[in-house]
Parts: sequence; structure tokens; C-alpha cells
Amino acid sequence: MESLNIFIKAIFIDNMIFAYFLGMCSYLAVSKNVKTATGLGVAVTFVLAITLPVNYLLETYILKEGALSWLGGSFGEVDLSFLSFIMFIAVIASMTQLVEMVVEKFSPSLYASLGIFLPLIAVNCAILGGSLFMQEKGFSNIGQATVYGLGSGVGWTLAIVGLAAIREKLAYSHIPAPLRGLGITFIVTGLMGIAFMSFLGIKL
Repeated sequence: MESLNIFIKAIFIDNMIFAYFLGMCSYLAVSKNVKTATGLGVAVTFVLAITLPVNYLLETYILKEGALSWLGGSFGEVDLSFLSFIMFIAVIASMTQLVEMVVEKFSPSLYASLGIFLPLIAVNCAILGGSLFMQEKGFSNIGQATVYGLGSGVGWTLAIVGLAAIREKLAYSHIPAPLRGLGITFIVTGLMGIAFMSFLGIKL
């Protein structure tokens, strides 16, 4: 039940886009059509679902104070938490490279559509934010960290696919010239953020 609560909260209440504004560069740039947005969303979800449990294990058994006590008593006071950022980024970059290779091999058209934004997943602040929030929340086991990563990815995907669907419809609308492009996109993003705020009333 606790894992289900974490999953739902990660999607609707602690949404990476609408609650924390993380990953906005890719969110705005790749949300021009649903197919491309879905492909990037799946890639981000995969990277989050893989990197969070790996980073949880790194944090629990190597980085935090006393984590190395399993090596012996003399290591019990070692604190490597200052390496968290660089270790997390290294894991994220490795997983992003794996995703890029898989997408290029099995879906060249999607790879071409995503362009530079696929390798830029490595520096997508939503990915690193997921690992840092995982640290902050102090999950009790790797399962909860994995569920949180998966939920965060699903929430990010839901946001970008929803915006892409709206932008496809807006292409047939009569929008005032000053608001065309990013102008109307920012307005729609704000309205979607307000809509997601209604989920704050969910009691979990």
C-alpha cells in the first residue's frame, strides 16, 4: 500500500513538471507532436526507473556516513556523501547512453525526431532531481525508490504528452500573433499546473 501511495504521489502531487518545474527545456522543445513526446517520455521514465534504484544502492551501501561498515569496523565512520552528485551523474550518463543506443537501433525515426534532446536526458534536471529527492525522502528500501522513479517518469510523460496533444490541436486554432509559439505554450503549461494542483487534496 505504501508503494502505491508513493507511485500516485509521484505522478500527480509531486509531479516533476508542475510541482518542481524540472525538465522544462525538453518539455517545451519536444512537445510539438504526440509521437515524439511519447518517445521522449518513455526514455525519461526508463532512465528514472533504472537510475533511482542504482543510486539508492550507492547511497545506502557506499556513500552515506557509516555505509561502508560492512567492510569492517575501521570503515564505520567513513562519509563519502560529498561524492553523491558526481556518482549520481555518472550513473545517469551511463543509463542515458544505453537508452540512446537502444533507440537508435530499434527506432531510427524516433531517434532522428528527438535529435539532440535524447543525449541531453543525461543533463535533464528531472533525472538528477529524482535521485536527490530520493535522498531527501529517505526511502526504507530499494522497492520504494524504484516505484518513486517509475512514478516520477510516468508523471513527466503524462505532462509532456498532454501538452503535445494540446499543441497539436492549437495548430488549427486562431491564436493572436503575439501569443503564437512559446507564448501560448507557457499559458497552457500554467493552466495545466493549476489543474494538477487539484490533486493536492488527495489524502494518501
